[in-house]
Amino acid sequence: MQPHVPCPLSTGKSKEAEIKRINKELANIRSKFKGDKALDGYSKKKYVCKLLFIFLLGHDIDFGHMEAVNLLSSNKYTEKQIGYLFISVLVNSNSELIRLINNAIKNDLASRNPTFMCLALHCIANVGSREMGEAFAADIPRILVAGDSMDSVKQSAALCLLRLYKASPDLVPMGEWTARVVHLLNDQHMGVVTAAVSLITCLCKKNPDDFKTCISLAVSRLSRIVSSASTDLQDYTYYFVPAPWLSVKLLRLLQCYPPPEDAAVKGRLVECLETVLNKAQEPPKSKKVQHSNAKNAILFETISLIIHYDSEPNLLVRACNQLGQFLQHRETNLRYLALESMCTLASSEFSHEAVKTHIDTVINALKTERDVSVRQRAADLLYAMCDRSNAKQIVSEMLRYLETADYAIREEIVLKVAILAEKYAVDYSWYVDTILNLIRIAGDYVSEEVWYRVLQIVTNRDDVQGYAAKTVFEALQAPACHENMVKVGGYILGEFGNLIAGDPRSSPPVQFSLLHSKFHLCSVATRALLLSTYIKFINLFPETKATIQGVLRAGSQLRNADVELQQRAVEYLTLSSVASTDVLATVLEEMPPFPERESSILAKLKRKKGPGAASALDDSRRDTSNNDINGGVEPTPSTVSTPSPSADLLGLRAAPPPAAPPVPVGGNLLVDVFSDGPTAQPSLGPTPEEAFLSPGPEDIGPPIPEADDLLNKFVCKNSGVLFENQLLQIGVKSEFRQNLGRMYLFYGNKTSVQFQSFSPTVVHPGDLQTHLAVQTKRVAAQVDGGAQVQQVLNIECLRDFLTPPLLSVRFRYGGTAQSLTLKLPVTINKFFQPTEMAAQDFFQRWKQLSLPLQEAQKIFKANHPMDAEVTKAKLLGFGSALLDNVDPNPENFVGAGIIQTKALQVGCLLRLEPNAQAQMYRLTLRTSKEPVSRHLCELLAQQF
Repeated sequence: MQPHVPCPLSTGKSKEAEIKRINKELANIRSKFKGDKALDGYSKKKYVCKLLFIFLLGHDIDFGHMEAVNLLSSNKYTEKQIGYLFISVLVNSNSELIRLINNAIKNDLASRNPTFMCLALHCIANVGSREMGEAFAADIPRILVAGDSMDSVKQSAALCLLRLYKASPDLVPMGEWTARVVHLLNDQHMGVVTAAVSLITCLCKKNPDDFKTCISLAVSRLSRIVSSASTDLQDYTYYFVPAPWLSVKLLRLLQCYPPPEDAAVKGRLVECLETVLNKAQEPPKSKKVQHSNAKNAILFETISLIIHYDSEPNLLVRACNQLGQFLQHRETNLRYLALESMCTLASSEFSHEAVKTHIDTVINALKTERDVSVRQRAADLLYAMCDRSNAKQIVSEMLRYLETADYAIREEIVLKVAILAEKYAVDYSWYVDTILNLIRIAGDYVSEEVWYRVLQIVTNRDDVQGYAAKTVFEALQAPACHENMVKVGGYILGEFGNLIAGDPRSSPPVQFSLLHSKFHLCSVATRALLLSTYIKFINLFPETKATIQGVLRAGSQLRNADVELQQRAVEYLTLSSVASTDVLATVLEEMPPFPERESSILAKLKRKKGPGAASALDDSRRDTSNNDINGGVEPTPSTVSTPSPSADLLGLRAAPPPAAPPVPVGGNLLVDVFSDGPTAQPSLGPTPEEAFLSPGPEDIGPPIPEADDLLNKFVCKNSGVLFENQLLQIGVKSEFRQNLGRMYLFYGNKTSVQFQSFSPTVVHPGDLQTHLAVQTKRVAAQVDGGAQVQQVLNIECLRDFLTPPLLSVRFRYGGTAQSLTLKLPVTINKFFQPTEMAAQDFFQRWKQLSLPLQEAQKIFKANHPMDAEVTKAKLLGFGSALLDNVDPNPENFVGAGIIQTKALQVGCLLRLEPNAQAQMYRLTLRTSKEPVSRHLCELLAQQF
């Protein structure tokens, strides 16, 4: 029975009257607690309940805590309930009463009274502090798996343990309890199973191998639910749908693992999934929205599992067809979810063609949907389903939509169109037309990455330069011309204007007049670019020299308020006056082709989409058979002839804005095309103004227990997710060249709450700072919910090193300080320079490194299946060049490379001998430095 509050406390005529009434009540309660007369249980409960109510009204309470603790020792349920409620709401983990509270909780847990046990477990879960976890983490698993525990107690224990694990994972050692917790999936009580699935799903994400036995039990339980009639599970049937919440949880648990290895289990699971898809086609058993919601929840989770497995072509196509039916459903939410799921299906080689059959429906959704979020998902799906057969249609529709698109998604649409136009260009004249249309329609949303890229491609391809010059010349003749178009036009005409100069309509004076008519309407950065174009014109078209010198000599240039424009005018005027024709031609010669590199457009799109978007944007799982000019192979120095502008779109690595190689004699004449201010040569080395001092190792905690495992995952790769929990995801992309490196760290806030005081710091333990220089850029101190921030690290290897730097991340989440320390994935092999050598040279060098201290050898058992192609990929990822026809045994792998440091170079030779019959490896490394040999041997051995 709830205690009665005699007077309504919050119904005063004014705020002052309410405060006066509450203060009077507080004084009365205080006098009762301090009075000589002892209060009975009911009175104490009544007054504690009043205090709780006053606190919930927003007023501070500074007494009554001891009376609430005393209520915990009562044998009456209502009194104990109010005591636990008061403690859960008002007592913090630092309270002096926490020891008394813990003693009361222990007594209730040991009482074997299920009602009291549940109250105690609820209190532990609600407080959820580390102190509570330390006190009860060992007792709760015992209660959970005890044979005499009531079902309600087991439910509460499972959910309480889940709460403690999320707060402090290290306090919940499940080793001895694992098998018995998994066995709860067979429990007869559906509530216990539901709670157990939630717990196991969380636990298996950290220790998947320990809970692998749950797969068969989950499939068995799911099969029984799916095949049951709505009358079989009456207590757990929701609007004619049997146990929908448990079904969804089981399907999510199965998504933590790959497809079952056991053929019988896999067959039973496939049968379950087919049954769910079949039931989705049946007429509804109720017209109420609750029935359709429950039914669709199971269906969408089933489709998520099918997509996760990506191994059953029949199920993938059926899932796609089922989602296609939802694309025109009257419910907006269903249309949204269908578009979102089909985006993922489009990346599968089995279902991509099935997704393409719905292209007309998706295009119609892009045009007619009233909800902007649904239109955005439609644009995402068009992007995902695009290939060579429909690229022109999709790009055309997205350009048409761009003219009326919502401002919030215009930049994203621009990036998608730029990527698709480049990737699936059947000819580059179409690509140039598309990008210029993009600038014309949405010039304000065309980022530097987009127009940088079109300049790279035009510069690198001779066959499109004339067409690009003609097209951009015509575009500049429009009365209203966006500034980005002027930038592109200035660069292209400055380099290739001579290709259209033969036409009187685009003669050199006409080209110059057209560009100069835009000069006074542009920003300083664009004017600087145009001045560089003018000096190029003097070299290309000598007949324009006098006119251009007149422009440069004008007072508005030589005495310009902007120092950059003034300096360029003076230098270019002097250069054109004193340099001979030959010198001028040398200084202002045509720009050489840009070095092939990864495009930053795709990386920018992924950053914009936020955490978890990589799978939706990455189509690397399909379309791997075409390796032509639009294809999916990354060029290597030995295979590149004419650089392909599209090969770089298949990587995830972001590149800095393109810049030209240094120009001899005259300096940076056209490097400024790619800068907003004074020119500067790009460098992997850090600049002092971008760096800040890092705290010492003594200021941070030790690395998390799994730090070494996370580090080992990146020994042979440069991109991926470094760390992820319920709050934070940290992604890594890095590139290394000789002794320099650049690393991009992406911090994603997975919650809806803003991170405060966000501070990621790189720390050098020991004397590492003398071996490895790492300088970082600051990031914003606040990270909004669902947002992602990027941090750039510039790295220089000074000398060989053995220990990686540490990454300390600190922030406040919901008022609670959070911190974690990881090992930054920078290992000595990242500075490997692959070295090709003939067999004779290899053996000669091998003999030279024959001192005992120069060799490190390890014989070890294979931890993974022994696959030659996988082994080859790992060795290449490690940084070594693989040498063919060197080892007499063709099954062995031989590699060579040089570790580049600022102080010295360390030569390295390796030999890996697999023994498939014994499932063993022998790894031998020889280097010119003893510690490097041992360290590289340990690093590489852990990869096999």
